[in-house]
Amino acid sequence: MRKIVVTGAAGFLGSHLVRDLLGKGYQVIGIDNLSTGRLENFNGVKNHPEFTFYKFDVSDPNVLKLPELANVDEVYHLASPASPKFYQASPFETIAVNTTGTQYMLELAKNYQSKIVYASTSEAYGDPEVHPQPEGYRGNVNTWGPRACYDEAKRLGEVICYEYFHRFNVEVKVVRIFNTYSAGLRNDDGRVISNFVTQALTGQDLTVYGDGKQTRSFCYVDDNIRALQLAMEKDEANGEIINIGNPKEYTVLEVAEMVKRLTGSNSRITFHPLPPDDPKVRRPVIDKAKKLLGWEPVIDLEEGLKRTIEAYRAQMVAQ
Repeated sequence: MRKIVVTGAAGFLGSHLVRDLLGKGYQVIGIDNLSTGRLENFNGVKNHPEFTFYKFDVSDPNVLKLPELANVDEVYHLASPASPKFYQASPFETIAVNTTGTQYMLELAKNYQSKIVYASTSEAYGDPEVHPQPEGYRGNVNTWGPRACYDEAKRLGEVICYEYFHRFNVEVKVVRIFNTYSAGLRNDDGRVISNFVTQALTGQDLTVYGDGKQTRSFCYVDDNIRALQLAMEKDEANGEIINIGNPKEYTVLEVAEMVKRLTGSNSRITFHPLPPDDPKVRRPVIDKAKKLLGWEPVIDLEEGLKRTIEAYRAQMVAQ
């Protein structure tokens, strides 16, 4: 049986991945310090016979001493706050998990000749001057600002991956993840879709930052999880950086209006100052994912929003 480690297992992406891997019959070891992850994300699988969870920080060197990690086959390193609300509140922890924590997970992979997927981010492109963004674009990132703790830590994590690939032949694959969403996204994490859906369903104003003309590309979580597993599986992805996201681009205002329509909400749309270094455009070039992974997203934004709204609504009724 394949033995798989997922860091950040109690987070949004991690918990979806854990469920999917267990459903495929694998042994899964989840690691999370629960700084932003939640144990309730494991509801339905926490007592699964092939699932083991450790409340542990992967930036702690003792993580390599956990006996259950011996002879691991695959490592998905997803651990990190991903919302500006959370990483700006914990900048040093965010830097540590994406640098020191990344090195420990690469060391684990080296020790057991394991494959590893490192979850980087579209934030590696910063506020891009090239649009849409191919993997070869080196980005426009501000090292002296409130987002740098995340953006630059992820970029340095990629450098560490490069060194382990070239020096130690570790089978590492780097995926730059663009905006991902679904009902599993915390409704208090401050990201655009979780904000809009929660606000619309509770009759609050929908808060748009700036003039709403800035663009984003939104990938439904099921498509993302499929891409992560393809990256792990494909030898062609070794030593590569691959964009994972939906190339269909929307303005933030278009998303707000779509959420209002799909929820039937009477909420107003209000405008607020744009946060520092907030990127004005964001859209991936996914030619590499298509070629190396045979992957492209299949769930469009309207369908994904319908699923998300239905689940958020059910959660609110249950509460």
